[in-house]
Amino acid sequence: MLKNSIINLSSISEKKEGSTESQIFRLTNRVVQLTYHFETHGKDYSSQRGLRKILSKRRNLLTYLFKTNLMSYQDLINQLGIRKLKRN
Repeated sequence: MLKNSIINLSSISEKKEGSTESQIFRLTNRVVQLTYHFETHGKDYSSQRGLRKILSKRRNLLTYLFKTNLMSYQDLINQLGIRKLKRN
């Protein structure tokens, strides 16, 4: 069940391994995995800390992608189904 729910997009995974898009893709997969983990282990506080670090890293990468390549940012947001960045 867990493997079926993890996002699998071939267009993103075919890009370069270290590209910003592929890093965001991998971090999003890890967020999904941790979300399912918390359904059964709600008081796993060390994993919650790790999730916050992952979300922070993903937010920073999304900010960078937004500033450098807006079209790629919008495509990635739509494909992964994550919210847009908050604009102050």
